[in-house]
Amino acid sequence: MGETKTLLRIGALALMWGSSFFWIKLGLGMFSPVQLVLARLVLGAAMLVLLCRLQRARLPRGRRMWGHLAVAAFFHNALPFLLFAIGETTVDSGITGVLNSTTPLWVLLAAPLMGTSSRMTGTRVAGLVIGLGGILLIFAPWQASGLLSWGALACLAAAASYGFAFVYEGKYLSDPGLSPYATSAGQMLLASGFMVLAVPVGGLTPVHVSTGPLLAVLVLGIGSTGIAFALNYQLLASEGAVAASVVGYLLPVVSVLLGALFLGEQLHLRVIAGMVVVLGGVALTRIQKRVTAPPLPARATERV
Repeated sequence: MGETKTLLRIGALALMWGSSFFWIKLGLGMFSPVQLVLARLVLGAAMLVLLCRLQRARLPRGRRMWGHLAVAAFFHNALPFLLFAIGETTVDSGITGVLNSTTPLWVLLAAPLMGTSSRMTGTRVAGLVIGLGGILLIFAPWQASGLLSWGALACLAAAASYGFAFVYEGKYLSDPGLSPYATSAGQMLLASGFMVLAVPVGGLTPVHVSTGPLLAVLVLGIGSTGIAFALNYQLLASEGAVAASVVGYLLPVVSVLLGALFLGEQLHLRVIAGMVVVLGGVALTRIQKRVTAPPLPARATERV
């Protein structure tokens, strides 16, 4: 029974995070990227604040803590959420999910630069090279029909932003005495504030209300952002980071299937092969980490 419950949690979390790109694509039919991300963050923050109230957890205190949360809010929420939304104006949702799966490779690059990782071993280097080769295979810049575009590069930059954010959070926000709900709620509130500042730039376009995109944004904010974070912490508490990390391998599969089934997106065999190569490289880096180093902090398993 316990194993079944774990599998259900992993499946639900993979569906919530993997479908994020699907909901973004639908939401862009009504909102501009800035409007969509602002709505998503506000809804996610409201859900996390509600969970804090239910858990009787207080928001973090102290100027230094809020300073670290501001950095995390910008690089883990505001910036990558916006880059993914901008990218999906020209890139299929399935491709976006595949590019998001490169996040652990950026973590591997960012960790040594921030002094939070042991030296690069042969297995890690091999995993990184294989993963980067998979990215090259996906973009195929040598072909006229390749995916190399500003939208695709924006999605890749969003994954790199996640990589930096995960390392930063592991270094400055991984205190076990902190409530994960409270820190995430504070982070989401700050990210909402960042997006409010962006409204004059790209958030003043007219909004023509439509039921489908509106429901998509509600699911994206409340489900794929707020509830998914809470579910991730439950999985971490019950099964640990290793079980939670399995979700990362399912996200691109979910995004690709949803895009193909409901949006009619075409996926070339080359992109599928690139996704397999990327995930293979990621698997190599994670196997090495499990053997030689402690697992990534709980917050480093968060996704879109």
